[in-house]
Amino acid sequence: MKARFQTCALIGHFAEGRIAESAAAVLAALARRAVAVLVPTDEPGNFGDAARAVPRAELAAQADFMIAVGGDGTLLEAARLVAGREVPLLGINRGRLGFLTDVLPQDVAAGIDAVLDGHCASDARRLIEARLHRGERGAARLLAMNDVVLLRRETGRMLDFQTRVDGRYLNSHRGDGIVVATATGSTAYALSCGGPIVDPRLDVLVMAPICPHTLSDRPIVVPGDAVIEVRSLDRGSGLAEVTCDGARLGDLQPGDRLEVSVAGGSITLLHLPGYDYFRLLRSKLRWGRGAEQQE
Repeated sequence: MKARFQTCALIGHFAEGRIAESAAAVLAALARRAVAVLVPTDEPGNFGDAARAVPRAELAAQADFMIAVGGDGTLLEAARLVAGREVPLLGINRGRLGFLTDVLPQDVAAGIDAVLDGHCASDARRLIEARLHRGERGAARLLAMNDVVLLRRETGRMLDFQTRVDGRYLNSHRGDGIVVATATGSTAYALSCGGPIVDPRLDVLVMAPICPHTLSDRPIVVPGDAVIEVRSLDRGSGLAEVTCDGARLGDLQPGDRLEVSVAGGSITLLHLPGYDYFRLLRSKLRWGRGAEQQE
């Protein structure tokens, strides 16, 4: 069944030349199909009558789908905007690696036609929520599609913290922090910490210590519906920072409790016909450079 998309929200850092170039191509392709375009008011761009500027927080409420032009960070920002709404995302890759923004610049017109003609594959990705509890006050909350990261703030100081899974003690850690990643985020920070690459169809979470002081402190994979708890054992103050897909949640101080668990709903990514996750891995990680490359 073909989706009826009449309004598209477009985000990206339009002041950058390459992104502005691809954004212009997107606008031209959407204009050809008589699709209205919304852009955030806080992002500079010379689009004239080709797009209407609205507050960033209102983009998802007024759009049928969203296009992110840039790198994976831009798409993660878009994911936060559409969380809780049935607004699918298409990513145009003008970044470095592009595991999530997988449409190449030369395929913009064909990609938009595929979306509007209902030929794209829909790919649902789970979200996780981080909750930072402090004393009797309510918890600060943020959503993430890739990962929740606890990272030391002071150079030369290691963190001491404890982890629990579903209320059961797991380990006491000493090092630079820990990454809690979804299957989607397994190819991001968690991968650089020695974590596994996880097929995004699997419902699991990866817990990957960052530069652990003990070599036996290794990444572990737990069920996707697990509740992960992190407590600071450090006697200092404000030594650790918590981020969700790069957005700052707050500091983890002694006595604080960080909880990470699955969030309600999911994000829908759109992929062009012929999308293959394993082919994407081979391309981005430069695998299969022998005879199999001729496939």
